[in-house]
Amino acid sequence: MRAAILACGTPAFADDIDLSTWTCKKFQSADKETIEIILTWLDGYYKDQDDPPVIETDTFVENAKKLGQYCSAHPDMGLITAADKLFSSDDK
Repeated sequence: MRAAILACGTPAFADDIDLSTWTCKKFQSADKETIEIILTWLDGYYKDQDDPPVIETDTFVENAKKLGQYCSAHPDMGLITAADKLFSSDDK
Protein backbone atom coordinates (compact mmCIF):
# COMPACT_ATOMS: atom_id res chain seq x y z
CA MET A 1 0.00 0.00 0.00
CA ARG A 2 2.77 2.45 0.94
CA ALA A 3 4.55 1.84 -2.37
CA ALA A 4 1.33 2.59 -4.26
CA ILE A 5 0.91 5.86 -2.40
CA LEU A 6 4.51 6.86 -3.07
CA ALA A 7 4.22 5.91 -6.72
CA CYS A 8 1.15 8.09 -7.14
CA GLY A 9 2.68 11.09 -5.39
CA THR A 10 6.17 10.95 -6.83
CA PRO A 11 6.90 12.66 -10.14
CA ALA A 12 8.76 10.61 -12.72
CA PHE A 13 11.90 12.54 -13.60
CA ALA A 14 14.27 11.15 -16.18
CA ASP A 15 17.27 13.03 -14.78
CA ASP A 16 18.47 14.34 -11.46
CA ILE A 17 18.23 18.08 -10.91
CA ASP A 18 21.77 19.36 -10.40
CA LEU A 19 21.13 22.86 -9.10
CA SER A 20 24.82 23.75 -9.27
CA THR A 21 24.46 23.85 -13.06
CA TRP A 22 21.19 25.78 -13.24
CA THR A 23 21.01 29.45 -14.12
CA CYS A 24 18.18 31.73 -13.11
CA LYS A 25 16.96 31.64 -16.71
CA LYS A 26 16.79 27.84 -16.74
CA PHE A 27 14.96 27.87 -13.41
CA GLN A 28 12.39 30.39 -14.63
CA SER A 29 11.80 28.48 -17.85
CA ALA A 30 11.30 25.12 -16.11
CA ASP A 31 7.86 23.54 -15.84
CA LYS A 32 5.68 24.38 -12.83
CA GLU A 33 6.25 21.04 -11.10
CA THR A 34 10.04 21.35 -11.31
CA ILE A 35 9.93 24.93 -10.01
CA GLU A 36 7.80 23.81 -7.07
CA ILE A 37 10.22 20.99 -6.22
CA ILE A 38 13.21 23.34 -6.37
CA LEU A 39 11.51 26.03 -4.28
CA THR A 40 10.59 23.45 -1.65
CA TRP A 41 14.14 22.12 -1.56
CA LEU A 42 15.55 25.65 -1.26
CA ASP A 43 13.14 26.41 1.58
CA GLY A 44 14.47 23.48 3.58
CA TYR A 45 18.10 24.07 2.65
CA TYR A 46 18.15 27.66 3.84
CA LYS A 47 16.49 27.00 7.17
CA ASP A 48 18.68 27.08 10.26
CA GLN A 49 19.62 23.67 11.61
CA ASP A 50 17.60 24.21 14.78
CA ASP A 51 14.47 25.54 13.07
CA PRO A 52 11.35 23.42 13.57
CA PRO A 53 10.24 21.32 10.60
CA VAL A 54 7.55 23.79 9.56
CA ILE A 55 6.85 25.27 6.15
CA GLU A 56 5.77 28.83 6.85
CA THR A 57 3.60 29.36 3.79
CA ASP A 58 3.63 33.17 3.86
CA THR A 59 7.43 33.22 4.07
CA PHE A 60 7.67 30.50 1.41
CA VAL A 61 5.59 32.53 -1.05
CA GLU A 62 7.44 35.75 -0.22
CA ASN A 63 10.82 34.08 -0.78
CA ALA A 64 9.63 32.52 -4.05
CA LYS A 65 8.63 35.99 -5.27
CA LYS A 66 11.99 37.45 -4.17
CA LEU A 67 13.87 34.75 -6.05
CA GLY A 68 11.70 35.22 -9.13
CA GLN A 69 12.30 38.97 -9.16
CA TYR A 70 16.03 38.57 -8.56
CA CYS A 71 16.34 35.94 -11.27
CA SER A 72 14.44 38.14 -13.73
CA ALA A 73 17.03 40.85 -13.16
CA HIS A 74 19.97 38.37 -13.29
CA PRO A 75 19.04 35.62 -15.78
CA ASP A 76 22.61 34.43 -16.35
CA MET A 77 23.45 34.10 -12.66
CA GLY A 78 23.69 30.63 -11.16
CA LEU A 79 20.53 29.72 -9.27
CA ILE A 80 22.37 28.72 -6.11
CA THR A 81 24.44 31.92 -6.24
CA ALA A 82 21.21 33.93 -6.43
CA ALA A 83 19.61 31.95 -3.62
CA ASP A 84 22.73 32.36 -1.47
CA LYS A 85 22.61 36.13 -1.96
CA LEU A 86 18.98 36.23 -0.88
CA PHE A 87 18.64 33.54 1.76
CA SER A 88 22.01 32.48 3.17
CA SER A 89 22.71 33.31 6.76
CA ASP A 90 26.20 33.78 8.13
CA ASP A 91 25.70 30.66 10.30
CA LYS A 92 25.77 28.20 7.37
